[in-house]
Amino acid sequence: MRFSGLRVLREGLSGNKGWGPHWRDPEPKAEYDAVIIGGGGHGLSTAYYLAKNHGMTNIAVLEKGYLGGGNVGRNTTIVRANYGLEGNSQFYSHSLKLWEGLEQDLNYNAMMSQRGVLMLCHSDGQRDAFARRGNMMASQGDDAELLSADAVRHMLPYLDFDNTRFPIYGGLLHRRGGTARHDAVAWGFARGADQRGVDLIQQCEVTGIDIENGVVKGVQTTRGAIRAKKVGVVVAGRSSQVAAMAGMRLPVESHVLQAFVTEGVKPVIDHVISFGMGHFYISQSDKGGLVFGGDLDFYASYAQRGNMPMMEHVMEAGMTLMPMIGKAKVLRSWGGIMDMTPDGSPIIDKTETEGLFVNCGWCYGGFKAVPASGDAFAHLMATGERHDAAAKYRLDRFRTGAGLMDEEATGAQHNLH
Repeated sequence: MRFSGLRVLREGLSGNKGWGPHWRDPEPKAEYDAVIIGGGGHGLSTAYYLAKNHGMTNIAVLEKGYLGGGNVGRNTTIVRANYGLEGNSQFYSHSLKLWEGLEQDLNYNAMMSQRGVLMLCHSDGQRDAFARRGNMMASQGDDAELLSADAVRHMLPYLDFDNTRFPIYGGLLHRRGGTARHDAVAWGFARGADQRGVDLIQQCEVTGIDIENGVVKGVQTTRGAIRAKKVGVVVAGRSSQVAAMAGMRLPVESHVLQAFVTEGVKPVIDHVISFGMGHFYISQSDKGGLVFGGDLDFYASYAQRGNMPMMEHVMEAGMTLMPMIGKAKVLRSWGGIMDMTPDGSPIIDKTETEGLFVNCGWCYGGFKAVPASGDAFAHLMATGERHDAAAKYRLDRFRTGAGLMDEEATGAQHNLH
């Protein structure tokens, strides 16, 4: 089943009775060439690229709940490639290029909107830092424009430019950045993987990882044992728990990151805006709701609900940046479990157990990384070699101290990234 304008028109005229399921609901087989633990964006994209790029079709994705029920559906949908460090900059540049061709590749509407991402600066030092970041972005072939305060005022006249404490000095504009529809991204990758023969097994919780003489042999699940030659762990905030089943202690902590959406209002925010002094970011959805978020809750937790003090903190930042937001009613909030590394950058690597691979530590960058993460992890699992774009995301950097990637320059503390 392929989507097209003609097909959508025909189905609309016939009561939409011709659509079929987007993917199968198979029973798990006794053995696979590879098993992916985690049916979120990264796990589904890994399975898709394993099948598409490497011809591996005897694959299963195991999800303890339903596909897309974790962090891929619990974020603020921002897509960007405005990172400044060697290694991160190249990776997210690769991811953005995949995003730009994703809908055609998947034949699925991910509602990709390259509306532009603007990071505001509020001091001379921050403006200098953004200039360096912009130069790094440009060196990767990505777009970056350093705007003056007057240029920002022309684009976004509704901001509080004369705030005594946080005056707006200008901003770094990344026009190719924007947003995508989070659940549609998960569904698109699920549909594409299923069409290539991948088994998507829902309601199948992994309870153990079988290892013999240092070699992975498969997994134990609530739906029985499944043997596999290769096992990939890509479960976001649950990374530490699943890795512990293999006797591993990962250098990650799990923290809650909250997000919010208001009632629908008339179109006013055309871009994604980031408040440089308050870690506040906001965009407007196609339904009119203002989608925004801010800092982590600053304590380790597996709860997907967050807390009231952080809710107040985020909304204070929003009011500081654009006082008009105070008139909007908040409809709902949600929390995603972030697996935070000490240096704020992810891990895509082999483990000491042969055939066992980990993909974790995405901190704030998980959604925008979905295509490149799957591409790089699939390459690693299929070939045993690191993808060029993810070569610096080594697990052993936390053991040796070599190659640490402190993107935000906040030091080796999980909750500051």
